[in-house]
Amino acid sequence: MMKRIIFVALSVMLLAGCPSLPPQQPEPPTPVVPVPPHEKPISPPDKVPEPPKMRITDWEGTMQPLVEQMVKTDGLGSGKLLLIDTVKNNTNGVLQTTQATEALRQAVSSKNVFELVSQNQVQSARQSLGLSEEDSLGLRSKAIGLARYLNVDYVLYSIVSGNSDKRDIVMQLMLVQTGEILWSGVDDVK
Repeated sequence: MMKRIIFVALSVMLLAGCPSLPPQQPEPPTPVVPVPPHEKPISPPDKVPEPPKMRITDWEGTMQPLVEQMVKTDGLGSGKLLLIDTVKNNTNGVLQTTQATEALRQAVSSKNVFELVSQNQVQSARQSLGLSEEDSLGLRSKAIGLARYLNVDYVLYSIVSGNSDKRDIVMQLMLVQTGEILWSGVDDVK
């Protein structure tokens, strides 16, 4: 009981020592002027985010040294038929695989070592096998299967991996008949 009396006395003293605030008068409301629908107020535009910068890749400069190495491989038959598989994207970003594949085709074609399977033949074979054009034949077995269907001697399989700061390309030249990797090369994507 004594604790309650002390508590009440301390509470009264504490409250008595608080200065009281003068009563506040409400501010008069500001009049709202209706805006006709055809005269909507113009608000400043939000800041438009900057689109990501596209990284320009030197596919010719990337492909040329690897193709140089590949054509020096011992035991390659000159004039043999080669299927160049679409370059596979294993990066964490967007990659212009069509441009990369075309640069690879140009680099190989300029060496006059292989006879390349035409794009029309590849597209027809893909359709016959039920492969979409976007399918980069992610598995080596799919690439070998397409090459066997086309009755070619070699298939060139390429994968780009890494991230936006550092990307590598790995190429493998495979003998279609056995699936044996005859040559393999790795280089930085420039």
